[in-house]
Amino acid sequence: MARGLTIGEFAQLTHLSVRTLRRYHESGLIEPAAVDPFSGYRYYTADQIPTAQVVHRLRQLEVPLSDVAKILATEDTSERAGLVGEHLRRLEAELDRTRAAVVSLRHLLRSDEGLPNVELRSVPATTVAAVEGVVDHDEVLSWYAEAMAELDAAVAGRPSLGPPGGRYANDLFTGGRGAVLVHRPVADPPTRGRVTPVVLPPAELAVTVHFGPHDDIDVTYGRLGAWVVDHALAVDGPVHETYLVGPRDDPDPGSWRTEVGWPVFRLAAD
Repeated sequence: MARGLTIGEFAQLTHLSVRTLRRYHESGLIEPAAVDPFSGYRYYTADQIPTAQVVHRLRQLEVPLSDVAKILATEDTSERAGLVGEHLRRLEAELDRTRAAVVSLRHLLRSDEGLPNVELRSVPATTVAAVEGVVDHDEVLSWYAEAMAELDAAVAGRPSLGPPGGRYANDLFTGGRGAVLVHRPVADPPTRGRVTPVVLPPAELAVTVHFGPHDDIDVTYGRLGAWVVDHALAVDGPVHETYLVGPRDDPDPGSWRTEVGWPVFRLAAD
């Protein structure tokens, strides 16, 4: 029989270990071109190197073996690209979560950051154009993007009376699902699709500013909460966020500014 590349040579060329190549043979993922019937030695061809390299890259990206097999078995290039793209989107989402956690942890570990600058503010009742819904915590970002785009379209051409904002019910954080309202303060708020005029009630707020993207806004929430406790106040109602500067204003995340306001009332003395 014609001698091809031994399993050791093939492992060296593809950076897949001999043990891994044996496992891939057993699973049918990468079968050798020939197996010596007497010695059991596996032999591969140079034509199999690109396939092995694709498998190696997919496994580096933590694509499950079952999905790797589907990708290799798919001859349609667009379908194959779709399968790979779907996994890459999942991986990118996981990387975003990891990055956000790293940023948040770094801020938490900085000993030079104490309590934030907080302002107690009385906010009057305001009529705004708003979209409301009950949302799962994991879907807030996508819901927000869709709702804000709908708001922007509905209020186009109307004078703005202030920056956009949101209201987030406590249940969203404590139970993973809760009421969310995003709004644009504009003159003569319209009714269009999900957009309706809403009167936001007056509130007493403890307000601080979060600087930068929202990857670590939980740290700002926590420090604001510590300030509230330290000043013998209690939280009463949904969290208020006001987007002073955001992606629509400046693509640089370092310039973004978000006011976080907790409705509060003073605890009665014992």
